[in-house]
Amino acid sequence: MSLRRVVVTGIGALTPIGSNANDYWDGLKNGVSGAARITRFDPEKFRTQFACELKNFNAEDHFDRKEARKMDPFTQYALVVADEAILDSKLDLDAIDHDRAGVIWGSGIGGLWTFQEEVKSYANNDNTPRFNPFFIPKMIADISAGYISIKYSFRGPNFVTVSACASATNALIDAMNYIRLGHMDIAISGGSEAAVTEAGIGGFNAMKALSERNDSPQTASRPFDKDRDGFVLGEGAAALILEEYEHAKARGAKIYAELIGGGMSADAHHITAPHPEGLGATNVMKNALRDANIQPEEVDYINVHGTSTPLGDVSETLAIKKIFGEHAYKLNISSTKSMTGHLLGAAGAIEAVACVKAMENSLVPPTINHFTDDDQLDNKLNLTFNKAQERNIRVALSNTFGFGGHNTSIIFRKLEE
Repeated sequence: MSLRRVVVTGIGALTPIGSNANDYWDGLKNGVSGAARITRFDPEKFRTQFACELKNFNAEDHFDRKEARKMDPFTQYALVVADEAILDSKLDLDAIDHDRAGVIWGSGIGGLWTFQEEVKSYANNDNTPRFNPFFIPKMIADISAGYISIKYSFRGPNFVTVSACASATNALIDAMNYIRLGHMDIAISGGSEAAVTEAGIGGFNAMKALSERNDSPQTASRPFDKDRDGFVLGEGAAALILEEYEHAKARGAKIYAELIGGGMSADAHHITAPHPEGLGATNVMKNALRDANIQPEEVDYINVHGTSTPLGDVSETLAIKKIFGEHAYKLNISSTKSMTGHLLGAAGAIEAVACVKAMENSLVPPTINHFTDDDQLDNKLNLTFNKAQERNIRVALSNTFGFGGHNTSIIFRKLEE
């Protein structure tokens, strides 16, 4: 069957290095680190005392106080970026068919702050069962998509994907396919996460997943560096307006890029560790290329999962070499998590925006904090260390992998009429 084309017509971002899409891009191209000592709670008792927090975010700048108290931060972030993306797309909300507009969102955890605070309150009140009546709707991951659809009266497909750090990319793939297959014309898609909490830091510390470089937070996220010691937790959100090409063209929309394919796979190996030979990562990129109907040699840039963990960075580069062969050495590869930290279920959304902006500006954002080559890696690969590089990017691929062995890849291309 003939599939409809899907394009990006609006973007929004709320990240540790920029509170809107343009400021986020400025942070990326200039190699800014968003890591610093945690301010939201006293981190002194934790092994990791830093994270990539949002800077100067105040919910009451966006919502009235009563409304803000009904939402967990991850939902607040979702609404903020959805609004930015809608405004950027210049959609006439009075003119569109609301029955053919949907919201497909991603979040790996959902309302972790709400869950933590409600349980603490219960434990501190002699186990008297006094819970906030908004506890459940604040906590559940799908509420973010619900709030967005209510705000804009989007009555089409509406749900949230949960696949750990692959969640937002899964959401984008689902939204793309619903549009391709004719089930809707417009989608708000992306992801949000707000896990910089005591429970979040403590939980990832217990897994030994986080960097413990407390003496130098800004250099702690160092993908592909010999001395990497874990990821840096981040928070925030990003949204993309995905639209059927003819629908966008008919209204004269600005088109950032075309979303031409997506792939999914499972490691089927371990609940947290990647497949040592990069089998799942290999399969997901192969599946994405097949879905996009392009050859490996057509890809110019890969925004890698690149979390700065000892095992993950090795397996992903092995997979890239298997799929791309000699072309792997002609690619630009970078991990923007070196700057933003790891936004878990929102990672795929902010990294999709990074790809779109990189294509728009013909500039590959860097992998910062590289100090020492790792002999376990192929140091002939162009990992775009420390400084952005100019390049005409016609096709960009973005990888996101999650605990549980969930792998997703999406591919963007400059628009071809």
